[in-house]
Amino acid sequence: MKKIIAYFFLISSVIILIISYFFFFKKNEIVENTKIDEEVPYNSNIIENVNYTSKDAKGNEYIIDAKLGEIDYNNSNIIYLTDVTAVIKLSNQNNIDITSDYGKYNTNNFDTIFSKNVVIDYLENNITSEYLDFSLDRNSMIISKNVIYSNLENILKADVVEINITTKDTKIFMHSDKKKVNIKSKK
Repeated sequence: MKKIIAYFFLISSVIILIISYFFFFKKNEIVENTKIDEEVPYNSNIIENVNYTSKDAKGNEYIIDAKLGEIDYNNSNIIYLTDVTAVIKLSNQNNIDITSDYGKYNTNNFDTIFSKNVVIDYLENNITSEYLDFSLDRNSMIISKNVIYSNLENILKADVVEINITTKDTKIFMHSDKKKVNIKSKK
């Protein structure tokens, strides 16, 4: 009988040790892992209500706003924008207003790619497209993809419109020599 009680006591002790090990040590391990995970800082590269303003040596000012901006992890000078509006204030000239769904802005040289539902307004001129490459350094706007240029008198459809923002010299062309720029009078 003493052997059975001793055997029962030994088995009970082993079971209690096993349960204690899993309950106490494993629970602490889970808690410690959770604490480690909670201590890892959350890094976000999303910026709300983005605004950049720049001015060149000629006195031209460039203001760009967006509802959201996301910094490129590989190049911190590149910011991807959403719901973009921009104003180009040319010295001694009227403003050029630009809107688009998306943009890619370079904080070093202020070059901006506008894409999807691009609208450009200058005086009585309106240009819509799907892509605009704007550069203050080059003094140029290269507008492409479904370009429709309209003013009070005409509507023009082309593949590409290149505008020198300083001189207002404009080149309008198609990618293929077989296609022609389409111009219609509004009158």
